[in-house]
Amino acid sequence: MLRITLLVIVAVFIAFLVPRLILASRGAAPTPGSAAPDFTLASQEGASISLKDYRGSWIVLYFYPKDQTPGCTREAHNFQADQSKYAERHAVVLGVSVDNVDSHKKFCAKEGLNFKLLADTDGKVSRSYGSLTNLGVVKFAARHTFLIDPSGRVAKSYTSVDPERHSQEVLDALDQLQK
Repeated sequence: MLRITLLVIVAVFIAFLVPRLILASRGAAPTPGSAAPDFTLASQEGASISLKDYRGSWIVLYFYPKDQTPGCTREAHNFQADQSKYAERHAVVLGVSVDNVDSHKKFCAKEGLNFKLLADTDGKVSRSYGSLTNLGVVKFAARHTFLIDPSGRVAKSYTSVDPERHSQEVLDALDQLQK
Protein backbone atom coordinates (compact mmCIF):
# COMPACT_ATOMS: atom_id res chain seq x y z
CA MET A 1 0.00 0.00 0.00
CA LEU A 2 2.86 2.38 0.82
CA ARG A 3 4.36 1.70 -2.60
CA ILE A 4 1.13 2.64 -4.35
CA THR A 5 0.87 5.84 -2.32
CA LEU A 6 4.43 6.80 -3.25
CA LEU A 7 3.75 6.08 -6.92
CA VAL A 8 0.64 8.29 -6.81
CA ILE A 9 2.61 11.13 -5.20
CA VAL A 10 5.35 10.86 -7.83
CA ALA A 11 2.77 10.74 -10.63
CA VAL A 12 1.04 13.86 -9.28
CA PHE A 13 4.38 15.64 -9.02
CA ILE A 14 5.29 14.78 -12.60
CA ALA A 15 1.86 15.55 -14.02
CA PHE A 16 1.21 18.85 -12.27
CA LEU A 17 4.36 20.39 -10.88
CA VAL A 18 7.06 19.69 -13.46
CA PRO A 19 5.21 21.39 -16.37
CA ARG A 20 4.58 24.43 -14.18
CA LEU A 21 8.25 24.58 -13.15
CA ILE A 22 9.31 24.38 -16.79
CA LEU A 23 6.95 27.18 -17.84
CA ALA A 24 8.00 29.34 -14.90
CA SER A 25 11.66 29.07 -15.92
CA ARG A 26 11.00 30.14 -19.51
CA GLY A 27 9.91 33.69 -18.99
CA ALA A 28 7.43 35.48 -21.21
CA ALA A 29 7.72 35.16 -24.97
CA PRO A 30 7.51 38.34 -27.04
CA THR A 31 4.09 38.69 -28.64
CA PRO A 32 3.32 39.62 -32.24
CA GLY A 33 3.66 43.37 -32.64
CA SER A 34 6.24 43.74 -29.87
CA ALA A 35 9.90 44.53 -30.40
CA ALA A 36 12.05 41.43 -30.73
CA PRO A 37 14.60 41.27 -27.88
CA ASP A 38 18.03 42.14 -29.25
CA PHE A 39 21.00 39.88 -28.62
CA THR A 40 24.55 39.12 -29.66
CA LEU A 41 25.67 35.46 -29.81
CA ALA A 42 28.53 33.53 -31.38
CA SER A 43 27.83 31.54 -34.54
CA GLN A 44 29.32 28.19 -35.52
CA GLU A 45 32.12 30.18 -37.18
CA GLY A 46 32.91 31.97 -33.92
CA ALA A 47 31.74 35.35 -35.25
CA SER A 48 29.46 37.53 -33.12
CA ILE A 49 25.98 37.84 -34.63
CA SER A 50 23.46 40.43 -33.47
CA LEU A 51 19.79 40.59 -34.30
CA LYS A 52 20.24 44.23 -35.31
CA ASP A 53 22.72 43.08 -38.01
CA TYR A 54 19.71 41.87 -39.99
CA ARG A 55 17.51 44.99 -39.81
CA GLY A 56 15.83 45.45 -43.16
CA SER A 57 15.41 41.70 -43.67
CA TRP A 58 12.86 39.22 -42.43
CA ILE A 59 14.33 36.93 -39.77
CA VAL A 60 13.30 33.39 -38.97
CA LEU A 61 14.63 32.97 -35.43
CA TYR A 62 14.15 29.37 -34.46
CA PHE A 63 15.02 27.79 -31.13
CA TYR A 64 15.72 24.08 -30.96
CA PRO A 65 16.68 21.66 -28.17
CA LYS A 66 19.91 19.95 -29.22
CA ASP A 67 22.35 19.54 -32.10
CA GLN A 68 22.39 16.16 -33.83
CA THR A 69 19.12 14.84 -32.44
CA PRO A 70 16.50 13.42 -34.84
CA GLY A 71 13.86 16.20 -34.68
CA CYS A 72 16.42 19.00 -34.66
CA THR A 73 18.29 17.45 -37.59
CA ARG A 74 15.07 17.11 -39.62
CA GLU A 75 14.09 20.72 -38.90
CA ALA A 76 17.57 22.00 -39.82
CA HIS A 77 17.62 19.95 -43.05
CA ASN A 78 14.30 21.45 -44.10
CA PHE A 79 15.48 25.00 -43.38
CA GLN A 80 18.67 24.22 -45.34
CA ALA A 81 16.77 22.77 -48.32
CA ASP A 82 14.61 25.91 -48.43
CA GLN A 83 17.43 28.47 -48.23
CA SER A 84 16.85 29.71 -51.79
CA LYS A 85 13.15 30.21 -51.01
CA TYR A 86 14.04 32.28 -47.94
CA ALA A 87 16.47 34.35 -50.02
CA GLU A 88 13.68 35.05 -52.54
CA ARG A 89 11.61 36.42 -49.64
CA HIS A 90 14.51 38.51 -48.28
CA ALA A 91 14.58 36.37 -45.14
CA VAL A 92 17.43 34.84 -43.16
CA VAL A 93 17.26 31.80 -40.92
CA LEU A 94 19.02 31.88 -37.55
CA GLY A 95 18.97 28.80 -35.31
CA VAL A 96 19.53 29.07 -31.54
CA SER A 97 20.23 26.40 -28.96
CA VAL A 98 22.17 26.24 -25.70
CA ASP A 99 24.82 24.07 -27.38
CA ASN A 100 28.27 25.60 -27.73
CA VAL A 101 30.08 26.85 -30.84
CA ASP A 102 32.03 23.60 -31.30
CA SER A 103 28.84 21.54 -31.19
CA HIS A 104 27.25 23.85 -33.79
CA LYS A 105 30.36 23.65 -35.98
CA LYS A 106 30.26 19.82 -35.94
CA PHE A 107 26.51 19.77 -36.57
CA CYS A 108 26.83 22.11 -39.56
CA ALA A 109 29.75 20.15 -41.03
CA LYS A 110 28.07 16.77 -40.59
CA GLU A 111 24.66 17.90 -41.91
CA GLY A 112 25.80 20.36 -44.61
CA LEU A 113 24.17 23.39 -43.00
CA ASN A 114 25.25 26.82 -44.22
CA PHE A 115 22.94 29.13 -42.28
CA LYS A 116 23.88 30.52 -38.88
CA LEU A 117 23.48 28.49 -35.70
CA LEU A 118 23.97 30.59 -32.58
CA ALA A 119 25.34 29.43 -29.25
CA ASP A 120 23.22 30.58 -26.29
CA THR A 121 25.26 28.67 -23.72
CA ASP A 122 23.98 30.63 -20.73
CA GLY A 123 20.35 30.46 -21.93
CA LYS A 124 19.73 34.21 -21.57
CA VAL A 125 18.49 34.72 -25.12
CA SER A 126 16.32 31.59 -24.99
CA ARG A 127 14.83 32.87 -21.74
CA SER A 128 14.18 36.34 -23.20
CA TYR A 129 12.17 34.65 -25.96
CA GLY A 130 10.26 32.44 -23.51
CA SER A 131 12.03 29.41 -24.93
CA LEU A 132 14.29 28.13 -22.15
CA THR A 133 13.38 24.80 -20.62
CA ASN A 134 15.09 24.38 -17.27
CA LEU A 135 14.98 20.99 -15.57
CA GLY A 136 17.43 21.84 -12.81
CA VAL A 137 20.85 20.83 -14.10
CA VAL A 138 19.55 20.21 -17.63
CA LYS A 139 18.70 23.25 -19.73
CA PHE A 140 17.66 23.33 -23.36
CA ALA A 141 15.77 25.56 -25.77
CA ALA A 142 12.16 24.68 -26.46
CA ARG A 143 11.22 24.25 -30.12
CA HIS A 144 9.84 27.75 -30.79
CA THR A 145 10.13 30.07 -33.79
CA PHE A 146 9.73 33.83 -34.11
CA LEU A 147 9.22 35.49 -37.45
CA ILE A 148 10.66 39.01 -37.15
CA ASP A 149 9.82 41.73 -39.65
CA PRO A 150 12.39 44.09 -41.23
CA SER A 151 11.75 46.76 -38.57
CA GLY A 152 12.63 44.34 -35.74
CA ARG A 153 9.11 43.51 -34.56
CA VAL A 154 7.75 40.02 -33.95
CA ALA A 155 5.30 39.34 -36.77
CA LYS A 156 4.41 35.77 -35.83
CA SER A 157 5.38 33.24 -33.19
CA TYR A 158 5.21 29.46 -33.14
CA THR A 159 5.24 27.60 -29.84
CA SER A 160 4.02 24.28 -31.20
CA VAL A 161 6.33 23.16 -33.99
CA ASP A 162 6.35 20.01 -36.12
CA PRO A 163 9.97 19.79 -37.39
CA GLU A 164 8.87 17.88 -40.49
CA ARG A 165 6.66 20.63 -41.93
CA HIS A 166 7.76 23.76 -40.08
CA SER A 167 9.93 25.34 -42.79
CA GLN A 168 7.04 25.24 -45.28
CA GLU A 169 4.72 26.64 -42.61
CA VAL A 170 7.08 29.60 -42.11
CA LEU A 171 7.44 30.17 -45.86
CA ASP A 172 3.65 30.24 -46.18
CA ALA A 173 3.44 32.79 -43.35
CA LEU A 174 6.08 34.96 -45.04
CA ASP A 175 4.03 34.91 -48.23
CA GLN A 176 0.94 36.07 -46.30
CA LEU A 177 2.79 38.75 -44.33
CA GLN A 178 4.58 40.16 -47.36
CA LYS A 179 1.41 40.71 -49.41
